[in-house]
Parts: sequence; C-alpha cells; structure tokens
Amino acid sequence: MLNSVEAFAAALVILGEAEQAEQILSAFSWGGIRFLEVNHDPLTEYAAAKDSAEVVEIQSCYL
Repeated sequence: MLNSVEAFAAALVILGEAEQAEQILSAFSWGGIRFLEVNHDPLTEYAAAKDSAEVVEIQSCYL
C-alpha cells in the first residue's frame, strides 16, 4: 500500500516527470528516494504501456 506522496511520485514517474518525483520525495527523511529505486522496474514498465490493456497485463505480473 502506498502513502499519498509515494502514489503522487509514482504517477509523476509514469507521466515522464521522474526529476519532479525525486524532488518531492527528497523532502521526506523516511527514504522516499528508496521508493523509486525499489519500484524502478514496474514504474518503467507502466510508463511504457501503450494502453490500459497493457497496464492491466503489467499489473497482473506484480500482484
């Protein structure tokens, strides 16, 4: 389960705004940047998805 900041950062990465996600997460001492490191692969895959069917397919690999 993601907290609000992690969810927002994930959305930014998926939308191609990884630098902005890093800036937002860097404000938190609990290791926000680590969130991007741990989730790099799925976030990259979601960002590359061409449509919602691909998103669902990717999601099924991680659930």
